[in-house]
Amino acid sequence: MSLINPVKDKLRRGDRVLGSFIGFYSPNFIEMIGYAGFDFVVIDDEHGAFSPSELENMIRTAESVDLVPIVRVSYDPSSIQKALDRGAKGVQVPMVNSKEDAINAVKRAKFPPLGTRGVAYSHRAARYGNEGGKAFLDSSDDNILVIPHIETLEAVENIEEIMGVEGIDVIFIGTTDLSVDMGFKEEGAKHPEVQRVLGTLYEKASEENVVLGTVAADSTRARQAFEKGANYVGVVANSVILKALQGVVGDTEEQKIK
Repeated sequence: MSLINPVKDKLRRGDRVLGSFIGFYSPNFIEMIGYAGFDFVVIDDEHGAFSPSELENMIRTAESVDLVPIVRVSYDPSSIQKALDRGAKGVQVPMVNSKEDAINAVKRAKFPPLGTRGVAYSHRAARYGNEGGKAFLDSSDDNILVIPHIETLEAVENIEEIMGVEGIDVIFIGTTDLSVDMGFKEEGAKHPEVQRVLGTLYEKASEENVVLGTVAADSTRARQAFEKGANYVGVVANSVILKALQGVVGDTEEQKIK
């Protein structure tokens, strides 16, 4: 199993990458995402429901169709370690609100001396012992993506310090959580004040030459995110599927009535 990370390589070159979030167990659907031509898949272990073995099977399936497997980890302190040991090429870490939170995320994803990730060579990421030593440790540290989620006003207020943490690869804006945290439960990210805050985050990322990522409900919003300056965009598979199914129902409703 190669530790090379094509998504990280593309981001280093300044390219744009498109992925899909999935929060339910379906290796078949992972294959469809890969065959459709996406760059990466985010296996959502924050909101999704996966057993440890299911998570590993999803990662394995992603690799079989040339998708870079990323895991949005849970709040369990061991979740970063477990995702990476199972072969994830990156972790998205929810609710990173401060410089200290960002430093801790990097530490959990990196081996000593850069971090505190536990060392073992018997797991899947090290090919069950076929990889090991300095070469494996350095390659893992270099290729793993560490992606903190900016989802609260506290995080926005601390954004410059978070962006400055060494080892952070992408700053990811969670627009839904952010809009709710700001008090706009009905309007969501459409509210002008939320849009203003999002604009400042895009501007700051551009000024600091930091890769920005965000979530999109569909292809239109994904294009808009790229146009605004994001280089890492993930669409929500559940939303895309639901809208497609609703479209089929709507297109056939008239024929059903006749």
